[in-house]
Amino acid sequence: MFDAVSSKLYEVIRKIKGTGVISEKNIEDALKDIRMSLLEADVNYKVVKSFIETVKQKALGGEVLRSISPGQQFIKIVHDELVSFLGDKNIGIDVSNRPLLILLIGLQGSGKTTTAAKLANYLIHEKKFEKILLVGADTYRPAAKEQLEKLSKTVNASFYTEPHNDAVKIAVNAYKELETRVYDAVIFDTAGRLHIDDDMIEELKKMKQAIPFREIFLVADSMLGQESVNVARNFNNALGITGLILTKIDGDARGGAALSMKHTANVPIKFMGTGEKTDKLELFHPDRIASRILGMGDVVSLVEKVSAGMDMEQAKRTEEKFRKNSFNLEDFLEQMQQMKKMGPMEDILKMLPGAQKMGLSNVNMDEKELKHTEAIILSMTKRERNHPEIIDSSRKARIAKGSGVRTENVSRLLKQFAQVRKMMKSVGRRKHGMGGGGFPGMPGMPF
Repeated sequence: MFDAVSSKLYEVIRKIKGTGVISEKNIEDALKDIRMSLLEADVNYKVVKSFIETVKQKALGGEVLRSISPGQQFIKIVHDELVSFLGDKNIGIDVSNRPLLILLIGLQGSGKTTTAAKLANYLIHEKKFEKILLVGADTYRPAAKEQLEKLSKTVNASFYTEPHNDAVKIAVNAYKELETRVYDAVIFDTAGRLHIDDDMIEELKKMKQAIPFREIFLVADSMLGQESVNVARNFNNALGITGLILTKIDGDARGGAALSMKHTANVPIKFMGTGEKTDKLELFHPDRIASRILGMGDVVSLVEKVSAGMDMEQAKRTEEKFRKNSFNLEDFLEQMQQMKKMGPMEDILKMLPGAQKMGLSNVNMDEKELKHTEAIILSMTKRERNHPEIIDSSRKARIAKGSGVRTENVSRLLKQFAQVRKMMKSVGRRKHGMGGGGFPGMPGMPF
């Protein structure tokens, strides 16, 4: 989502980073470029004005730190102010008192129904909730209730709705279920419109009056652009939202909605949806996002993804195989499957510090090619995977036919694998190598 603003700001940062002396003229020029970058990223003009004025005041009035260059100090000011505008830090959800009652509101198409299931999945896996009830109170969108019921089964949550169109009655009756049944959390999915109207607001107000919601989350489409300010302001004025959930950040949004809505509503961005699946919901960390916007990388999130996606015991075994030069295609396949759990490789590469400089921020990994590689290895016998040197022309032809690729694809994979083994053999000989992997501190990653 932040690629557009990130690429533009990176150029500004690159120009000023090595500047030995910062003058008012330097700062004015840099701020002019930053202003244009933010406006092009669909950040609301009032938010941009406030941001620029704050940075300028701090840049001109602050004391010069001797330990860093003036250029670096300016970058730090921009970074810190970005963090401040995005919310300082994520305080998450208070789960101390149960049942946790959550109301999801937003415009039509923002992704409330899917987000309800994602939140349930998050609470089950991250907060160890056992019983969650999803309430289908969207009586406007066709099949909304059916969609939520289907999603509830995928996340192992209970579901409640009624066959009529009185959303308030459905919500109130669902709340009454707590008199006879125990739930750790109840998440209410509500209807949206193409724009905010009186009927929708009145319906939500009645729900709020009848039910003591702990959280009222505005679910907002990241592609909303300039309109995001009015949406955030109107919902907040009417209902008093407690947090924002940004959806579709994996799309082509320009990133402005995040800065605009947070600043306008003055409530934290709690989560961001990173895909369609129910496990694609992440906590929004302002400091990490600010670093990524400025091309500084996001090592903390990268390490978390590795820890969540990698079997570390298996990684240690693979590292040992590197050192002994016994790494084979069976291990290579396991590593590929482990890497897939971390998500798209282009997203991983963007988290590396200096990704912009190395040209990694716009790399498009060919997922089809990775699937072909997996299919080729799966078409081999176990003996062939353990001893790829026995694969002759006839075996290549059989493997190619079994995996639906050309023989030259098989040959190319074997050649690349031989090069990987050679490289890892060299690394394994070093006393202070990189731990057997491609990235320092990430053992067992042969990429």
